[in-house]
This record gives sequence, C-alpha cells and structure tokens, in this order.
Amino acid sequence: MAAGDQPDLLTGQGAAAQLDHHVSVADHQRRQCRVIGVLSLNERGRAVLDVFRPKSSPLHDRDHPARRETTVINFDNASKIFGEGDHRTAAVDDLTIEIPTGKITVFVGPSGCGKTTSLRMINRMIEPTSGTVLIDGVDTRSIDAPKLRRGIGYVIQNAGLFPHRTVLDNIATVPVLDGQSRKAARAVAAELLERVGLPGEMGRRYPAQLSGGQQQRVGVARALAADPPVMLMDEPFSAVDPVVRAQLQDEFTRLQAELGKTIVFVTHDIDEAVKLGDAIAVFAVGGRLAQYATPAEVLSHPADDFVADFVGRDRGYRALSFTVAGNLPVRDEPILRMGSSADPSLIPPDAAAGEPYWVLVVDDGRQARGWVDARRVTGGRSLDLEDLVLGGSLVGPLSSLRTALDAALSSPSGRGVAIDADGRVTGTVEARDVLNAIERARVAQGVLDGADQRAAGAPAGDADQAAAAVPS
Repeated sequence: MAAGDQPDLLTGQGAAAQLDHHVSVADHQRRQCRVIGVLSLNERGRAVLDVFRPKSSPLHDRDHPARRETTVINFDNASKIFGEGDHRTAAVDDLTIEIPTGKITVFVGPSGCGKTTSLRMINRMIEPTSGTVLIDGVDTRSIDAPKLRRGIGYVIQNAGLFPHRTVLDNIATVPVLDGQSRKAARAVAAELLERVGLPGEMGRRYPAQLSGGQQQRVGVARALAADPPVMLMDEPFSAVDPVVRAQLQDEFTRLQAELGKTIVFVTHDIDEAVKLGDAIAVFAVGGRLAQYATPAEVLSHPADDFVADFVGRDRGYRALSFTVAGNLPVRDEPILRMGSSADPSLIPPDAAAGEPYWVLVVDDGRQARGWVDARRVTGGRSLDLEDLVLGGSLVGPLSSLRTALDAALSSPSGRGVAIDADGRVTGTVEARDVLNAIERARVAQGVLDGADQRAAGAPAGDADQAAAAVPS
C-alpha cells in the first residue's frame, strides 16, 4: 500500500475509502464506542471532522407551541372523513372545542364515536380532512410532525413499551432523541420511577418482567420524561384489573396535582371520566360532540337523551361525588384492638337476640382493620385476621357524600367508619344521617339553580336581588 494510502487507525481502510466515515471514540466506562461525528476530506485534501451536536430540541424551544406556559388546544371545525364516494364515513364531525391549560379534559363515548381519532389529530398521528387543530393559536400543520410529537407526552393502552429495552431506557427514550446524554436521561428516568410509585431497582428490568399495572406506570413515566406541558392519554388504564385501575387513577390524580399538565384523556368509562376529568366531552357515534361541560353538569343536566342514556340511570348517585360530606354526625364507637380477646360479654343486654353484634377492630395506630361479630368469638381467644369481616370505604374529612353513603352501606354493621386526616378512627356515621345530608344538599342545589336561572333572566340591576335568594 502506498504511503498516502496508509490504513486509517479507526477504520482499517485506505484514505480513498475514508470519505464520510463515522468516527467513534472509546467509552471505557460503558465498554463500547459512540459515534461523535463524520470524517471527510475538504477541497485541499485535508481531513475534516464534523462533530455531531445535539439538535435544538422542541422541548427547550421557547417558541414551540407545546412549551408555552399557557397551553390551550383548540379544535376549529375539525372533521375527519375516511373513505371516498359512497363509502365515506365521518369519524369526527365538525368538532369545535377549547381544551384549557393545566386541566384534564376527558373524551368519553361509545366505541366508534371518534374520541381517539380526535385525540390523535392533536399530535398529527391523524390529519384532519377539514378544519384546524391549534396549540396556542398555532396551526399544528405548520409544525414539523416529529418535532410536534416530541413536545407532547403520549400514553396508550398496554403502555406500548419497547420489549428489548430496560425500564430506564424506555423512560429515557424521548430525552435521548432530543440530545440528552444517556447518563442524564437515565438519571431523570430514575427520578420518575419513584414519582410514579415504582422502586428504583425496577429500572434494570425489562417490560416482560413487570405486571400490567407496573407497565402502565412506566408508560406514564416515559410520557413525563421530557417534561411536556401537554399529555395525550388513550385509554391508559383500561387493560388492568379494577383494583389496579383504581390505584393508577389515584396516582394519576396525585401527579396532576403536582405537575399541572394540559391533559386530554380518552376513555369509554363514564365513572373514570367523572373521577378524573375537570371537563368532559361526550361524543356520540358519528363523531358528533354531544356535550362539553364539567362532570357535575354532565351528570345533573345531560344535554340530550343520548347523554342521559350514556351516563346511566344512576347518574344521581354518581353526582354525589361532587358534594363534600361536611359535618356529618360522628357517633362514638366501641372498639377492640387487634390481638385482644373478645367474648359474648361485650354484647349489651338490650341487643337484639339472635342478630350479629358487630364490634370495630383497630390496630395499635387506631386504624380500622375490620369488624368482628362478638357472638361468634370464643371467650378468651385473641383476635386475628381470620375473625374479621372487612368493611368498605372510609369517611375522611374531605370525603364526598357518595363515599360516606358507600361506607355505611358496605359495612356489615351498617355504620361507616369515620377517620381523621391521619387515618385514625374517630367514630362512625350512619346511613340515615348521610341520606339526611343528601336531602339538604339537594334542596340547597335546587335553590342555587333557581337563583342562577333568575339571575340569568334578570336585568343587571336585579342580579343582586336574585342572588339574595340563596341562603348563606
């Protein structure tokens, strides 16, 4: 080989073959090589190394619509038609809606109503046939689609994790695409694991080694990894069992209280929509927006027969979720501590003969463990878990009337367990007291609704008079 064709130390090839070769350097800590740039020859025949530099990320671009502090999403007469001619089908029909910043807006409806299609038009996974989708007034079609998507978190059903990557590397996907080093991205991923309630050691596992609920938590963490102000969530909790689903919903509510993202959440479950949503958009088959309102408004004043049927005949019970139980009478309740002995002598002389006599059992921290029928306990024997019948909901200081009623109805004694902010038992509430509170709330709401109607129809000078009809 000629002197000018000495083999390159990196490629082992002659100079003539070195044009545009990727150049790697050893990374001894990771025991691998990483590409740092491209080696080429300039006009004078000199080698020039063009070092790769991270591209400016849309997540750090102040002008990127999805990075502004007040991120409002608007659908302006947006429609999506599939097929042509006689086979045209409207998936979304002339949708006009504003999704407010920092809130959870839930798209809910039966299968085939266009809720997922509408969600996917936001990040341009699906393009509208007509109309526009805007983020802070900017038409999303004016933004490069990959750039737009990297500025928006996306969580789907079954998590959609990469099976060949560890949990940490799954979470770190978007930050690495945006130019962060793997070390920095993995550090963020480790923090997010804890934030979504998973131990740090799970970061080394692969998705197949996780339960369904754990995979969904990782999916949420991945969507949060690049700190997007907008998150799209397409039925993220529908593939897990009811217990895990309730846990994920509670965890998600806690996260949103901390982070304040603008979230569009798709579900077919009206209970999930009511629990999570600040606003609910109810879609009818054919992509028609049937109602857009707060959960309380959807339950109490359905816009039409379709909405009334969809939210269900028990919508009055669901609506109790929006009324705090408040000052319910809390009655003193005899208690037994776990491990103590119980016998029929606990039963007062005036107790109804032949019926169970339920006694509340607490642990050393005065937290409820369950109920025991004093008639069925052998004298002198210590209580254990097998003796207990578990109750249902617990009534805390901020619990709703729905929770309070459920606590009373699901308890074997007919008395719901009341607790303080630290979970310690303070007494019990009875179903009749909850029902009385429900009636008072119903009457008060009727007065408020009447005042609102009178104020809406009254001249400006009469508004104070209409409001005066509402008791303080």
